[in-house]
Amino acid sequence: MDALDLARWQFGITTVYHFLFVPLTIGLGVFVAGLQTAWHRTGQERYLTLTKFFGKLFLINFAMGVVTGIVQEFQFGMNWSEYSVFVGDVFGAPLALEALLAFFLESTFLGLWIFGWDRLPKRVHLATLWAAVIGSNLSAYFILAANAWMKHPVGYEVVGGRARMTDLWAVLTNPTALAQVPHVVGAAFIVAGGFVLAVCGYRILRERRLDPDRTVPVRRGRESMWRTPMRAALVMTAVAGVVVALTGDTSAKLLNEQQPMKLAAAEGLRHSTAGAPFSPVPGVELPNVLSFLATGDVDAVIRGTDDLQAAYAQQFGPADYIPNLPVVYWSFRVMIVFGMATVALSVLGLWLTRRRRRDPRPRPLPAWFARACLLALPLPTLAMISGWLLGEIGRQPWVVQGELLTAASVSPGVSLTEVAISLAVFTALYGALALAEAVLLVRHIKAGPEPAAPGPLTPPSRDGDEDRTALLQPTLMY
Repeated sequence: MDALDLARWQFGITTVYHFLFVPLTIGLGVFVAGLQTAWHRTGQERYLTLTKFFGKLFLINFAMGVVTGIVQEFQFGMNWSEYSVFVGDVFGAPLALEALLAFFLESTFLGLWIFGWDRLPKRVHLATLWAAVIGSNLSAYFILAANAWMKHPVGYEVVGGRARMTDLWAVLTNPTALAQVPHVVGAAFIVAGGFVLAVCGYRILRERRLDPDRTVPVRRGRESMWRTPMRAALVMTAVAGVVVALTGDTSAKLLNEQQPMKLAAAEGLRHSTAGAPFSPVPGVELPNVLSFLATGDVDAVIRGTDDLQAAYAQQFGPADYIPNLPVVYWSFRVMIVFGMATVALSVLGLWLTRRRRRDPRPRPLPAWFARACLLALPLPTLAMISGWLLGEIGRQPWVVQGELLTAASVSPGVSLTEVAISLAVFTALYGALALAEAVLLVRHIKAGPEPAAPGPLTPPSRDGDEDRTALLQPTLMY
């Protein structure tokens, strides 16, 4: 193992860790803004209670995302200086827009939202949260546009060994970015929806455990309160699943044109095949499906990895242009299976919680479904991480498709020992941050919501749920 291998491990670990927080921040911010909008429109205090409860979870996650994102950027100068030199003139514009426009918008208005509960008019206070949410989505757009440029470089020219931007609009409207942004943001909403489902499922089970016979009226009222965000999360997850499926189809067609090696590696297709099959799981093949997904033609020829290797060696020179096939192959399937399982769970939940025509009361929620909702926490997160592995490892050995190899991107003066030390430090630091994140989230979820009253976002009480039963009764019954 050399410095290049460790540098790749370090960047992969830090990026995956950072990626745990970004999707949840994007989706959960919109969810919290929706809850506060419902409170603003209806005046029902249960929406205020839920806004503050999920708002605290959102803020904890946002803080961790900022910290891990800053650390991640240090590596461009430490381990990947040759990469930074090559892409700097192109990446400068979208990353500057992300920092100066999107991140400043997000952080500034989020600060106003945190400290403006009893200082700003309700409408203005709500607008600050929506502005922060818009900023987070703009931030995602600019970063994904920069990432899409590495997969399909456009609007540039190479001068003196460096890529120089010639058309900013072409970079920002890269067809790969236009397909990737809604796909990734849609997946972020699935992650956030799964998180809310898991929280609601846990809280419902907790309410039933505290009152197994469900004879105390306030307990029934509190359980019904969690059905409101659960239902909203089910709708959000199902709709986002449709968006992800449609944009995934577009991405498959773009892969066939721009990154055929990644497409072939994802299917494990070694030789060019007409009417190529698709295997959702090993041993099961659906004839002609891969050709249809990639081109819209069931009889189209899909180029295999071995044939592409020979073509690339002739075009770019001798090298191994085939990515890690097992990682790409299984990442693709984990992404699909876990993502589809989460969406299927949301569709099932919509059916189980549907309204009855003759009885306006909500249907009783089966305990087994509340337990199944706990799976919605890890499944979409693992699916999204697998999608990132598919996208980035599937591009290897290129860091910029057709222009810059990963082996030529590492900093020349960095030694194996230096990278090993920094990797160990980052791993220990991120381990401590992960523990802190888990403790804060679990403590807040177990404590439950505070009584609904306008005011700052105060820390959760440690006295338990039982002490606040009387206080919550007037506001949570409906």
